[in-house]
Amino acid sequence: MHQMSKEMQACIDECLRCYRTCLGMAMTHCLEQGGKHVEPGHFRLMMACAEICRTSAHFMLIGTPHHKHTCRECAEICEECARSCEQVGDMQECVDQCRRCAESCRRMAA
Repeated sequence: MHQMSKEMQACIDECLRCYRTCLGMAMTHCLEQGGKHVEPGHFRLMMACAEICRTSAHFMLIGTPHHKHTCRECAEICEECARSCEQVGDMQECVDQCRRCAESCRRMAA
């Protein structure tokens, strides 16, 4: 297996936490709350965020240099998801995790 930096391992951990948080909040909190929590734009964004986080973690785990591209996109989508969750309200856990993941991914994309 390739040698992984502590920074990359930390980013993988953040991405996987964000994946679990977005998917979990969408499937439980948002579906249970209904209304603005399940508006198509917001809900699709949460699903996209979960998926790009999972993909970015996977790219880093397999050791491809293409992780820089997925991490750059992941940071962008995480920021957008955080803003959307903030607007919807009552989703601070998701907002915080998306921002942590975005910050970590920006470092890996550099």
